Amino acid sequence: MPGAAAATPTPAPRPAGPTIRADDPRYAELRTGNNQRYLATPDYVRLITSPEDAERAVRDAVAAGKRVSLRGGGHCFADFVCHSETEVILDVSPMTDVAYDPTRRAFVVEAGARLMNVYEALFKNWNVTIPGGICYNVGVAGHISGGGYGLLSRAHGLTVDHLYAVEVVVVDRNRRVRRIVASREPDDPNRDLWWAHTGGGGGSFGLITRYWFRSPDARGSKPEDQLISPPSKVLVSAIEFPWDRMDRTSFARLISNFDSWHLANSAPDSPFVNLSSLFNVSAKVHGGLGMFTQVDATAPNARGLLSDYLAAITAGVGVTPRSASGSIGEIGPLPGYEVPRELPWLQATRLVGTNNPTITNPTSRGAHKSAYMLAAFTPDQVTKLYDYMTRPDFTNPDTMLVLFSSGGRVNAVAPDATANAQRNSTYKMCFQTFWERPEDDDFYLGWLRGLYSDFFAETGGVPVPDTQADGCYINYPDNDMANPAHNRSGVSWERLYFKDNFPRLREVKRRYDPTDYFRHSMSISPA
Repeated sequence: MPGAAAATPTPAPRPAGPTIRADDPRYAELRTGNNQRYLATPDYVRLITSPEDAERAVRDAVAAGKRVSLRGGGHCFADFVCHSETEVILDVSPMTDVAYDPTRRAFVVEAGARLMNVYEALFKNWNVTIPGGICYNVGVAGHISGGGYGLLSRAHGLTVDHLYAVEVVVVDRNRRVRRIVASREPDDPNRDLWWAHTGGGGGSFGLITRYWFRSPDARGSKPEDQLISPPSKVLVSAIEFPWDRMDRTSFARLISNFDSWHLANSAPDSPFVNLSSLFNVSAKVHGGLGMFTQVDATAPNARGLLSDYLAAITAGVGVTPRSASGSIGEIGPLPGYEVPRELPWLQATRLVGTNNPTITNPTSRGAHKSAYMLAAFTPDQVTKLYDYMTRPDFTNPDTMLVLFSSGGRVNAVAPDATANAQRNSTYKMCFQTFWERPEDDDFYLGWLRGLYSDFFAETGGVPVPDTQADGCYINYPDNDMANPAHNRSGVSWERLYFKDNFPRLREVKRRYDPTDYFRHSMSISPA
């Protein structure tokens, strides 16, 4: 029944997960995460093995009056899990199952699963998939609750556009702990809780244990008809524009070409919806600006579409792209793909997904800032970007502005249909840099803050929604957006990330977590 608290039964009860304390050799590893800038000193880390175990773990923490942090086990760019006030980390990373649930006619994915494991299980068993991200070790818990997008999103929408239900452990006003399954069914009394998990971000409403996926247009009862099928094969291109052949003029033309193409092809009915591109505008010290492009090889005129796209990107630049023998920003080298190659879809997904040496480096520190774009860069923005990327005192090759195709079917959904409100953008951006040593924090944070602030100088240092830009992506969280020293726009960080959906998110928070038990530095506050 929609909204029922009962969960789909598992074949056999799983034993409770271990509790890791400071005297355990595993503690040092589990007190931090993907970004080594952030460290916690919790009383314990509780590894969770099942929905029942999750409920027990939350109940124990509530009874003890402990401040909890929630971890799916994948990436977390900010301090949402590991911070000074963390007393207990509730970690669902042992929960990795992917299965078909006939009672809900949907695929159930446990919250600790990583994207590549999900892709493999769905494809091999049922020839279906979800349009999620490219990096293999991104965890589904946060990826999906923040919206989720990837190389198939222009053709099929965001990951949350296929989310049917979510199971969440919540804490009510009387500190009573319960599990709720909330679905998108119109008569589900908990539908708002489902909606909040379609772009409202993780860690605000409760502990996510499972997701169910079924595409909105699914028919019949066969498992293979309940989700989108990936392309049987894709065309893959990887090229690099050498920095030593670029000047201000060629750089500006290359950026303008990317802008113009995406502005012209962001509509849901664009003939290019089956094509998606990842352009890494790396710092000059890296050696090149890399571009990865994928198109559904079974789409009509697939090779022509890819050829037209690459011609549009290179037009008038005056620089011949070469093989991507060096890394393409956060993606590793992909030599030999300057001539597009046809690959089976899963093989191509593995090729890119397991080739992320920069962003998956477990020892690195990083900083990330995001924006959705509605209009082209101004000449001043291009100048600032060029100046920062060519600064002679900047010697870190692991630095880039990632431009990732959006639009297409992403823009076919109303801004309030899901919590992810950015449904009119052309592409998504992530300014990011990675480094190793704590003593370098001030330099790299200063460089990134300076670039971002100067880039959006006309709107107070941030991408104010409904101007040239459309706010920020909550899965690339940035605490600076809540700091008036860096966000001088007068627009709240909540509006930057959630736009007009924020008041409704606060109401959901008030209903399901009225005491603000689940919170972090950028969680939703109760209405």
